Amino acid sequence: MDLKCRTLLKKTAWPGEGMQLLKNMGFKTAAMALRDDSVGIDNQTLQAEEKLAIVLGNGLSSQTIADCDYTVKIPMSHGVDSLNVAAASAVAFWKLGYINRRK
Repeated sequence: MDLKCRTLLKKTAWPGEGMQLLKNMGFKTAAMALRDDSVGIDNQTLQAEEKLAIVLGNGLSSQTIADCDYTVKIPMSHGVDSLNVAAASAVAFWKLGYINRRK
């Protein structure tokens, strides 16, 4: 993403205006959240997206999750309920970035 886009995103109200701006820029959005309708981070359709913005937060609102194109979960070991935002972002960026590096 170029400097102009990053500057515009920083000046935008989140999540409402920011989500719309991302969509206007051609991004698909993926909320990292544990829900029954979540797809795994290894979902082929998700991984095939050319422009994907990952939406993270400590307790994303239901509306923000609903506004995203995907709701994504990271598979975890039995007994692990969730990851903090830093850990989830590291896993998501590595996994989805790895797919893009292979293209």
